[in-house]
Amino acid sequence: MTEDRPKLVERIVDSVRMPDGTQFVLSQEGDDWMVRVAGRMLMSSKVVDSEDALAEEAFERAVDLEEILVGGLGLGFTLRAALDLAPPDASVTVAELVPKVVEWNRRHVGVLNEHPLSDERVEVVEGHVLELIQGASERFDVILLDVDNGPVALSSEDNDALYSASGLNACHKALAPDGILAVWSSGASSRFERAMKKAHFEVEVLRVGARAGSRAHHVIFIGRRLPGKPRGWASR
Repeated sequence: MTEDRPKLVERIVDSVRMPDGTQFVLSQEGDDWMVRVAGRMLMSSKVVDSEDALAEEAFERAVDLEEILVGGLGLGFTLRAALDLAPPDASVTVAELVPKVVEWNRRHVGVLNEHPLSDERVEVVEGHVLELIQGASERFDVILLDVDNGPVALSSEDNDALYSASGLNACHKALAPDGILAVWSSGASSRFERAMKKAHFEVEVLRVGARAGSRAHHVIFIGRRLPGKPRGWASR
């Protein structure tokens, strides 16, 4: 007779309510950590393969890796993948909209990824990544966007602007020549693919596994910055 294993119970560790009323909850179940938004699963430490692939696929196509921008800290998996692949002298900026998520990484979940925020190459910016992108001109060699559920926002309506035509135009302007924009998405979007092309990106759409041993897949949009100005682009 096999001994019954105790059933794991999900435990709420901390939570925060955003100004728009959206609630973020950090919870733990055994060794697994999760963040829920308005009761729906936003991320889990069990499902991270596609986040690793986001950095791997982008860096494989990059010409340079001196200046890297990571949009969205989450549980730190995308940032850790970027740090593992970036050269020792790289500069890696991570922008996170929710200050509590940064605090959670420092206090609770940093151990999942060897405490990525302690890496001396990392600069943390608390705020919307789009604001950082809009203030840059040919600065970044790679921009990794792991924000929300991708082009279909879940946690904040403000994220819609990041994936809009104006947001993509801003990404184009912020990238160095031949720079790479890589966007994580929970699913495919032909509309977003077309929007990237209109913003002067050479686009690839990759279907990648979400988790080893699972049939679930996520999508990564890879855009190489093409010469010229996107439609609606204006210098500042």
